[in-house]
Amino acid sequence: RLSLDELPNLFNVIKGDMRLVGPRPTSFSAQNYPDQGLVRLAVYPGMTGLWQISGRSQLNFEERVQLDLQYIENQSFWFDFKILLLTPIRVLEGRGAS
Repeated sequence: RLSLDELPNLFNVIKGDMRLVGPRPTSFSAQNYPDQGLVRLAVYPGMTGLWQISGRSQLNFEERVQLDLQYIENQSFWFDFKILLLTPIRVLEGRGAS
């Protein structure tokens, strides 16, 4: 519920395999993505992202892909900063956590 299982991903960030903010890595293969959603597979994954602050596990796969695409189109330092600020708030609220 508090997403403590995400802490090991800090090592992936330090190694350069992940970013703090970006589309979340998924176990879905490329065939599951709509054509326009394939772009999310070309960007570095992140520990947190737009769908983590927008509903977490309450969102279905298509909604997650759309939020990832929205993030990719609008990514900036300030957008990342906003997501990083809101992430602990959403985690502590516990809504959408499974």
